Amino acid sequence: MADTADGAPPGLTIPSRPTSTLADTIRHVGGVFRMVAARLRGGNGPVRWESTPPPGGALVEFLRGGLHDLVDELAAHPADEVCDTWWTLDRTYGFWRRRMAHEATMHRIDVQSAVGVEVLSVDEGVAADGIDEALTLWFAHRLSVIGVSGSAEFRVAVRSGDRVWLVSSHGDNKAAWRASPADAEKAQATVSGDPMVVYLWLWGRSPFSAVRITGDTDAVAALWALLRLATH
Repeated sequence: MADTADGAPPGLTIPSRPTSTLADTIRHVGGVFRMVAARLRGGNGPVRWESTPPPGGALVEFLRGGLHDLVDELAAHPADEVCDTWWTLDRTYGFWRRRMAHEATMHRIDVQSAVGVEVLSVDEGVAADGIDEALTLWFAHRLSVIGVSGSAEFRVAVRSGDRVWLVSSHGDNKAAWRASPADAEKAQATVSGDPMVVYLWLWGRSPFSAVRITGDTDAVAALWALLRLATH
């Protein structure tokens, strides 16, 4: 991300987020890295989120500095060590390793897309984990945190590689879980594709038509719309 942004026009538009620029993205990620590192060192969220470089500081170096702070802090603790997080199901350093890996990957893709260079893929296992995080953390948990209920009721299966997830929405109740292929037959619709394709689709980095959809397209459209709110 930093190498791609270095020397690129800061005003370039992010294709998947037309209201954001390359500079906005670098500033955001550098700030997030610093915020998480401060949270881990202090045991809770910082009072002030540092999201801009100091006077005279370069944006790309702001990003690199934040990355080094975060990686050093994460490397100093085993993944299963308990720490403060914002998800009750995972209060470990492993949560932040995972969360920051996908945060960095999606915004790296944003920067590469804006600059017009090749968007590099990730390992299939990483992409599959990103699918799981988008569904179980952001859809099933984040929507309730921000108070989004959604009027549509649906059950959609998501298939990628050898894994299947079921995603359900019923009023205020949102859920997503790993399922068997047989369980997927109970869904109204199925979204499928290679791990990287589905990963990008769930995170809004590819168009609605990028995946294969069978069954009730309206159910998939409702899932897509809620994901855009959850991951915005």
